[in-house]
Amino acid sequence: MEDAKFLSKLRQKVKKVQDPKRFEHTLGVEFTAAALAMRYGASVADAQVAGVLHDCAKCLSDKERLKLCEKHGIPVSEVERRNPFLLHAKVGAYLSETEYNVSDKPEILNAIRYHTTGREGMTLLEKIIFVADYIEPGRRHAPNLPEIRQLAFMDLDGAVLRILEDTLAHLKKTGGETDPMTERVYRYYLDGRHSD
Repeated sequence: MEDAKFLSKLRQKVKKVQDPKRFEHTLGVEFTAAALAMRYGASVADAQVAGVLHDCAKCLSDKERLKLCEKHGIPVSEVERRNPFLLHAKVGAYLSETEYNVSDKPEILNAIRYHTTGREGMTLLEKIIFVADYIEPGRRHAPNLPEIRQLAFMDLDGAVLRILEDTLAHLKKTGGETDPMTERVYRYYLDGRHSD
C-alpha cells in the first residue's frame, strides 16, 4: 500500500510541473514500463516510479538545466552544452533524488539518467524505461513504431537496438547533432548481437 500512496503523490507533484501533453506522455511511459516490467520480471513499482519521473526536468528551460548542472557538479558534455534539452535526463535524475525523495533507489535514478541515450551494459530497469519512453501509446511519429512495439515484448535487447538504430538514422537524415554516447551504446548492443 505504501508504494501505491507514494506513486499517487509523485503523479500529483509531476502533474503540477508538466503541461497536459507532457503529463499524458508521462502516464503512457509509466503504464508501458509497468507492462514491460511484468513481462520481464522486473519490479513493477520501480518501473512505475521511474516512468513517472523520467521527464520531471523536461519543464525546465535550457538555461535552468545548465545552471543546475553547474551548481551541483553534474557533468555536461560539449554536445549537451550545445543542445541543453539533452540534459533533462541527468537533471531529472538529480531532481528525482533531491526533490522527489528517490534517494534510496540508485537503479531508478540510473533508469532516469540514461533514458534518452542509453548506456553500455544497461540494467533491465534502464532498458525498460528507455524502451517505454519510445513506444508508449501516445507516441505517434517514431519510425517503425508498430514493429518495435511488438519486438519490445519479445526481445527487449532487440528493441533497444532498433530504437538506437532508428534514432541515429533520424538524426543523420534531419541533420541533428548526435550524442556520442548514443553511437557507443548502439555499437555495444550491435556487437552483443553478433557475438550471440
